[in-house]
Amino acid sequence: MITEISEGVRISIETTYQENHSDPDNLYYLFTYEITIENQNPFSVKLLSRKWEIFDSLGTKRIVEGDGVVGQQPELAPGAFHTYTSSCDLVSDYGTMVGSYIFKRLDIGTYLDVRVPEFELWLPYRKN
Repeated sequence: MITEISEGVRISIETTYQENHSDPDNLYYLFTYEITIENQNPFSVKLLSRKWEIFDSLGTKRIVEGDGVVGQQPELAPGAFHTYTSSCDLVSDYGTMVGSYIFKRLDIGTYLDVRVPEFELWLPYRKN
C-alpha cells in the first residue's frame, strides 16, 4: 500500500491486476486501484476535481481530468474518510499513475491542492 499526507489529507492506494479482463495479445492490460481519502484537518473539505498523469512502459503518457471521483464529490468532516475503486487500462504490463485532487475548505472557501503519490500498475510476475 502506498500512503502519503498532503495538505492534511491522507491518501492510501492499493492496486490489483485484472487478469480476467485483460487481453495481453492485443496490448490491453486492465488494473483497478482502491483509494482511501482521509481528512486529517480540523475543518471539513469537499473533493471537487481530480487530475491524473498515466504513464506506461512503452512511453505512452495520458492526462485525465474531471470533476470528483467516480461521479462523486464527497464532503469529509475532520477524521472522516472516503474509499472508492476505479480502473486504468495500459498498453503494456507496467505503468505508473500520479495525480492531484482539488478540495475546497468548507469553513472559509479556500482550496487545497492535494498530491496523490505515484503508484505502480504491474503484473504480479513483474514484482520478482
